[in-house]
Amino acid sequence: MDVTETKNGREPTDPLTFARSYQLEALEKAMRENTIAFLETGSGKTLIAIMLIRAYAHHLRKPSKSIAVFLVPTVVLVAQQAKVVEMHTDLKVGKYWGEMGVDYWDASAWKEELEKYEVFVMTPQILLDALRHSFLKLEIIQLLIFDECHNARGRSPYACIMMEFYHRQLHSNSIHLPRIFGMTASPIKSKVSSSPCAYGKHILELENIMNSKVYTVSNESVLAEFIPFATPKLKFYKQLDTPYSSFHSLAQHITGLKNKHVKSLREDSADESLSKKISRLCEIFLFCLAELGLWLGLKATEFLSAENEVIFWGPKRDTVGDRIVSKFCQDVFQVFSTYVPSGLKWSIGGSVRENVNVGFLTDKVNCLIESLLEYSMIKDLRCIIFVERIITAIVLQSLLSQLPQLCCWKTAYMAGNHSGLQSQSRAEQIKIIEAFHVGKVNIIVATQILEEGLDVQNCNLVIRFDPSATVCSFIQSRGRARMRGSEYLLMIKSGDDSTLSRVKNYLASGDIMRKESLSLSSIPCVPFESEMSNEEFYRVEATGAIVTLSSSVALIYYYCSQLPSDRYFRPTPRFVIDKESKSCTLHLPLSCPIQSVLVDGKADILKKIACLEACKKLHQIGALTDNLIPYLVVEEADAQEFSNTTYDDEQVNYFPAELVNHCPSCSVIEMYHCYVIRLKKNFKYDVPFRDIALLVRHNLGADFENFYFDLEVDWGFVTVNLVYNGTIHLSPDQVLMARRFQITVLRVLIDHSMDKVKDVMDETFQKQILPIVDYILLPFSDNTKCFDWEYVIYDGNDWGKQMHYCRCRSNVHWMHTINGIFCRCMLVNSLVLTPHNGHIYCITHILDDLDANSPMKCYKCKNEDEGVPSYMDYYRSRHGVGLLYEMESLLSGRHIFTVKNWLQRSKHRKEKEPSGATVELPSELCVIILSPLPIDILHSFSLVPSIMHRIESMLLALNLKKLQLDHYMQNVIIPLDKKKKKKKKGRKKKKEKRRGCRLKASKELLHASEAFVFILYWPYNTRGLQNYKNTPTGTKPVYSIYNTSVNTPPQVGA
Repeated sequence: MDVTETKNGREPTDPLTFARSYQLEALEKAMRENTIAFLETGSGKTLIAIMLIRAYAHHLRKPSKSIAVFLVPTVVLVAQQAKVVEMHTDLKVGKYWGEMGVDYWDASAWKEELEKYEVFVMTPQILLDALRHSFLKLEIIQLLIFDECHNARGRSPYACIMMEFYHRQLHSNSIHLPRIFGMTASPIKSKVSSSPCAYGKHILELENIMNSKVYTVSNESVLAEFIPFATPKLKFYKQLDTPYSSFHSLAQHITGLKNKHVKSLREDSADESLSKKISRLCEIFLFCLAELGLWLGLKATEFLSAENEVIFWGPKRDTVGDRIVSKFCQDVFQVFSTYVPSGLKWSIGGSVRENVNVGFLTDKVNCLIESLLEYSMIKDLRCIIFVERIITAIVLQSLLSQLPQLCCWKTAYMAGNHSGLQSQSRAEQIKIIEAFHVGKVNIIVATQILEEGLDVQNCNLVIRFDPSATVCSFIQSRGRARMRGSEYLLMIKSGDDSTLSRVKNYLASGDIMRKESLSLSSIPCVPFESEMSNEEFYRVEATGAIVTLSSSVALIYYYCSQLPSDRYFRPTPRFVIDKESKSCTLHLPLSCPIQSVLVDGKADILKKIACLEACKKLHQIGALTDNLIPYLVVEEADAQEFSNTTYDDEQVNYFPAELVNHCPSCSVIEMYHCYVIRLKKNFKYDVPFRDIALLVRHNLGADFENFYFDLEVDWGFVTVNLVYNGTIHLSPDQVLMARRFQITVLRVLIDHSMDKVKDVMDETFQKQILPIVDYILLPFSDNTKCFDWEYVIYDGNDWGKQMHYCRCRSNVHWMHTINGIFCRCMLVNSLVLTPHNGHIYCITHILDDLDANSPMKCYKCKNEDEGVPSYMDYYRSRHGVGLLYEMESLLSGRHIFTVKNWLQRSKHRKEKEPSGATVELPSELCVIILSPLPIDILHSFSLVPSIMHRIESMLLALNLKKLQLDHYMQNVIIPLDKKKKKKKKGRKKKKEKRRGCRLKASKELLHASEAFVFILYWPYNTRGLQNYKNTPTGTKPVYSIYNTSVNTPPQVGA
């Protein structure tokens, strides 16, 4: 944090008592005039802002209507800087950023905030929007602070606030202007030449935009008395144009694969964006190959292959296209794999120099490793490695974590949370920073995200793996190393004179910018002229709200988003541009009171002109309020009915009423209707299917007494037949056991993990939450014509404890597991977890001819000299696990099935099942989850999400059809007798057109519902399945087709 630490106490510590001389000088200047504090990172700029806020505190305290606004460029900084203000002042501080839903606040909401808080800490776009809609007015802002004010350039929110509001009031000679205070470690955010004049020009431009003069110290030595400066060091590395012999052949092979898959996409008429995606992926692979080496290229393909895998139950939109993209990544991964050895006796952590010689690593990466090894004597290393690309951060973190030479240091990576590659949440980033503070993480490989925004202290080494793009980036990254004796290492390619020259300019830039700033101190600010200065805008006189050419497009899109819509239709504007006549027609949705707007003008701003004209017209007819926000009419009855309804427009689930328990029963015995889901496969496969019983509270009707459909799975077709089997009564204990079984099996199949099972169990049973969506799925036995309770009964309350239930009456043979000693009969047909790799297996039988000392089956040696290891050797070298019971027989474990979206067509497999489908497992590495649980039950339950989605969709369609039939009957025109006709003649003409339209609409809805039923038989709708996987209990509303009240969402297995 850019502020001096103070003692924690009830009364805020007065910073004046410990402020440094230059901080007091800057404060004095800021009290007199608008000021930009240009000081190094870590020099205490935030403390100057705090002292300035304290100086204005008497203007801000309630009941005064004046406020101070502290603008920060990132969301993370909102909480960080607000905490500092609260620490050093007694003012009430409000925090605001976009994800709070501020975009949807109205004037009354902002009025409440103004009555509560005196200092507003927010991101700049929030203030800009509030000013444009006149929710906040510049006149009430006494003090306006810009953190990282070098961002005030172009059309950034910082620049728009100044140009659209401050400068316009300045030109009108308004006396109610806020004091401006900016903070920056570099007033220049661009590449500049070595000429001091170029620096001066950029500084003067920033001063004019901010209407402020720069304060800085005369030279770096003034700051050096108080803060440490990192010592810059240049580290040169040699890198050949052709890094290794196989480079060209590999690059050509990858390019050939790209061309092949792009051609396939075009033949399948796939979306053009997928072709661009393949090209981008190819460029990433070639970059890694040239700049980082074969091994890191392999890691990149491994990571990106996982990123492009289908993460729900099926491909998202373009199934063929997405599969081609995924296949491209997998093919490139296979190509890399042929060049990089693997096996137990090889690792990247061997001879680094040898790895460079064969091309597994480049000289640049080797230079980084050698540089880090030079600091191996530092006990508490805190190092940040700055890279340009996200993929570089990801693979370098993987490398540094695997090198035995660096095993004493923990490495993490950080990248922006809006990146397309495995984006990190802010919580994850803050967790990494906290671990860095306390020494749990020693090295962070980061993109520019750590240059500004996040607070990183105690750093004693900064390495620029890639050169800084701008002087601002250079200065800010250097400022991360704040400890005394810290170093700033700059890696430069030998012979790269351009980069070397730029780095030298950057090193000298601090003194040059200080001198230029001081030389400009006597020159007053002048009105800043830019495109925005003369930009057309529309202003509402009643409130002062404005919309400009630049903001009009966003306002029109926002207005359209507020029009009536559903999950299948999102109203958006449409533009038709005639380049010859230089005209543009803006078509608005049918529900908009204005259908189209025609304008002409300059070709490059036609869309903006059309949107601004549309905004004017929408306001004039009342569709936009005087605050220029959409006017939404909500009838009083509707408003009362839905006032307490939590609604998430993007994640609504419509759920059939037949599967909803509207009135949870309190009786001892509960009645269920039983349907048997019979599964019949038309292909040969070694694992059969077991029928499943579906228990529901309500009879599903005649349509479901013998309902069937086909699922197209990997190996062929499975016919699903739903047969009614009468009613059954269950006790509460039986229902509880059945739910536990259902949750466990389905969560394991869906997640391939036990992480969520316990959470769902605790939430559902310990908190005694009654599931609103109420159906039970159990294995069904044709022999007994009832459920297989043998597979359902287990003590869920003893979760993770030993289960000593043995089915053997004699000849008991005990085997060791992690959760206890069990008879081998409990291990056969059991579901087990192996914590050493986090995998889950179904144990099919005991391998009596194999134990820990047996040589591994199906082990592929990488070379002739390599022998086949035993299972004991394998687990020791691969997983670091020593086997204790080496004479015990191994278990044959089969990987559990993958739950997919079988409602979409898939290509049938012709090849045999991969040999890796089964593995040999020592029992002592296993935790029993369920026993017994035959594999055919798991096989059947892997189809359950697709089956239930089809059943739910069919129920919804039938209910919709019934609703529309009822609606149709209500709108039938019944003939009147002559007497009534005569009396109603006057009204009839007025209502005839409306009634006819209503009847026509009812018929269309009826046909639409029939079409909807037909569509549901096709493998089309995948959203429901995706919602199953992503729905945590209690987070999404469910809308019953009969009841519009909001209920608890459906949960697979809940």
